[in-house]
Amino acid sequence: LEVVKKLFVSFGAKEDEIKVEQFKDISNVVVSKKGKSEETIIIGAHYDKVKEGCGAIDNWTGISVLAHLYKTLSKFETEKSFIFVAFDKEEGGLFGSKEMAKAIPKENRKKYCSMVNMDSFGLGIPQVLTNTSSSKLAKYAKSLAKETNFPYSQAGILNADADSRSFLDNGIPALTFTGLAINWEKYLHTNQDKLENI
Repeated sequence: LEVVKKLFVSFGAKEDEIKVEQFKDISNVVVSKKGKSEETIIIGAHYDKVKEGCGAIDNWTGISVLAHLYKTLSKFETEKSFIFVAFDKEEGGLFGSKEMAKAIPKENRKKYCSMVNMDSFGLGIPQVLTNTSSSKLAKYAKSLAKETNFPYSQAGILNADADSRSFLDNGIPALTFTGLAINWEKYLHTNQDKLENI
């Protein structure tokens, strides 16, 4: 948690802009960026890890992407508002994202355009994890990648879940980007989840 906060500071966030949202024993790190409208996009990644390995792939890569997106978007005036959130306790059952999504009052959910989740990069090209993503957002991501000539793929992973699921379950469109490859099981949740394997 403290390292995530320091990372945001090193990428330009003021210490008083970084909030820790507590839900019982869960601590989500949140940095907001006000846009011209109340329409909001949540961009998230989880910062917890399993016991094995050091969590470099799953999910320090996602946290790094999240911080870079914050740094880039904070330089511009944006139409929409953004909430950048580092979720706690994803590995045990998506607890950080579930609590955040549940805490959004039903009457306010329409202002949340989407939730974009970053989870596990460094093994392959960016792709949408289809089984935890809105089909409409996945289609949009594919179209945008084609338009910008950006490498893109999509795949589903049987029995895999991600923080985007918590928002989908609460009526907020969401998708997960990942950078896994066909041999991902060799690295994730094993002692091979370390920096030199990215």
